[in-house]
Amino acid sequence: MPHSKKVSQTQLARELGISQALVSLVLNGRRQGINAETYDRIWAHAVKRGYHPKGMRLASSPVAQPRQVGIILRAPLRLNTPTMFFGHVQHGLHSVIEAHEFTTVFLGAEDQLNAEKLRRIFAAGHSFKGLVLVGEVTRGFLDQLRRFRLPIVAISARYPGLCHSILGNEPQALEWIVEHLHGLGHRRFGWLGGNIGLGRHESRLQALRNALRRFGLELAARYTIKLTAGERADGADAIRSLLPLARRRDFPTAFVTYNTLMAAGAVRELKREGWHVPADVSIASADFSPVAADSSPRITAAGSNPEKLGEAAARLVIEISNTDDEPFTDLMLPAQRFIGETSGPAHGTSEHTVPSQRSRG
Repeated sequence: MPHSKKVSQTQLARELGISQALVSLVLNGRRQGINAETYDRIWAHAVKRGYHPKGMRLASSPVAQPRQVGIILRAPLRLNTPTMFFGHVQHGLHSVIEAHEFTTVFLGAEDQLNAEKLRRIFAAGHSFKGLVLVGEVTRGFLDQLRRFRLPIVAISARYPGLCHSILGNEPQALEWIVEHLHGLGHRRFGWLGGNIGLGRHESRLQALRNALRRFGLELAARYTIKLTAGERADGADAIRSLLPLARRRDFPTAFVTYNTLMAAGAVRELKREGWHVPADVSIASADFSPVAADSSPRITAAGSNPEKLGEAAARLVIEISNTDDEPFTDLMLPAQRFIGETSGPAHGTSEHTVPSQRSRG
């Protein structure tokens, strides 16, 4: 069959219903000031019509150069799950990816993506540069993703030798919390834990135990609560379950919580029961989020800024070359410290006087 006539920029512009000048700018790689959807539409149409004149910048084509980053949440999280930590992680992630003229695509949560759906998403010709896992997924699911040979960055989870990771410095955060509370005279500590079974819970609990041992202290098993979730309601449930032990001589003068949401829930429940924070008991969170500063009272907290975790993950997934000889990167971000209004000097009595025995004024 005879060769088809060459397609001109003027013809492309006419077919798309836009100006030839705009087509020319896009096909020469101009992005600034051009709508992203229009940019991709022009390139897709040009490639489809076989437009390949001398000087055409194929490297600028969204077809030739993947410009999307997929985001996958750990199970059972959903976009509408009220988890402030991961909400701020995603904000930081999206802001950096957008600044680099990539786009983020939410693919779903781990338990929503079976093998067949993954094969459809990552079929030949897909436009994904890499994937970011927000939270800890199962090893089996990670193995499924690795088959597509895309760069993978895990946030708040580590898989040595399998993918890249961005972590918060849990030992640093818990050391500061214990030092801060110990300096205020606290010697009896409790733990209000959530999301048991996840690496983040275990690493924070172990970091707390290690920090306490530096001062010759131990965490009593009866005051170590482990719950399956880590929301405000769980913080309230955890502290409520311990209040019947308040008359014991070894009852903690300070509680460290798995996250800031649990701390806020515990403070609210203590207040409802007539306790005064921090006069009766201090509360500190083992992670940092804007909830700490926005709560009333403001919550003492230490941990890595979740938006910074997202930003670091975005930069890493964009920069990875995805060659077979590229080493995996494990980045650990430093912890931030925030002294709020929920930590204060340990009370001076050797035995607790529960609120029902005092004036509640």
